[in-house]
Amino acid sequence: MKIVERIKAPVPQFFNVLRSIGLALLAISGTIVAAPIVLPAVVVSVAGYMAVAGGVISAVSQMTVAEENLNKPRDGD
Repeated sequence: MKIVERIKAPVPQFFNVLRSIGLALLAISGTIVAAPIVLPAVVVSVAGYMAVAGGVISAVSQMTVAEENLNKPRDGD
């Protein structure tokens, strides 16, 4: 299964919810980092870590595939 096919394949419901949580973390952290007021350095650094965690959660959740799509041939086979 190629990467593009894997991304377009149906995703299990649990990972849809997890992806939404990751995107929410990204949005919240982006808002904190881009805030027009001066925030403590700890808050900004935690927002940076939240952005990384949200991105990883969203990417991994998008790459999961429902079981019925796992038996497709692999690249080069």
